[in-house]
Amino acid sequence: MGVTRTPRGKWIDEGLRALAAGGPEAVRVEVLAQALGVSKGGFYGYFANRDALLTEMLDTWERAVTEAVIERVESGGGDPRERLERLFLIVAAAGDGPTTGVGPDLAIRDWARRDEAVAERLRRADNRRMDYLRSLFRSICSDEDEVEVRSLIAFSLRIGYHFIAADHGGRSRAEVMELTRKWLLR
Repeated sequence: MGVTRTPRGKWIDEGLRALAAGGPEAVRVEVLAQALGVSKGGFYGYFANRDALLTEMLDTWERAVTEAVIERVESGGGDPRERLERLFLIVAAAGDGPTTGVGPDLAIRDWARRDEAVAERLRRADNRRMDYLRSLFRSICSDEDEVEVRSLIAFSLRIGYHFIAADHGGRSRAEVMELTRKWLLR
């Protein structure tokens, strides 16, 4: 009976976890192998080198936060408000998963500050996300300025929510997020 190889996706997920925890410098083959409980030899069956892994991590992240989310939203059908509701639920449910969680998103943003190729990838993903938000908000709002503001607020909440430490006047964070969601959909 042959030895079962660690799937390629496990290496990518573990790489994204390491990236979220410590930036691109933390993505090391030996460390990933140890976290996966395997030898590093299996890594080279999938990836030529660490740079190849980093590229596939970015490919996986970009697809997961753009096209995969859009496909899930659109597959449920419904009017634009229903699709926006679904989008908000999908994003909220992403939690802090290795691919779609906020951890990798923030780590990639930080990495992009030092690497122009990563910055271009981030710009492309953000533009795709904003374009999709605009298309949904445009269906419920005719004022282009308001479409842009709603889209920016919705997207900013995804990224910035985790940095805000303020109290909310006796309301819970969940209550304020629900109020924000309702306001965005009005």
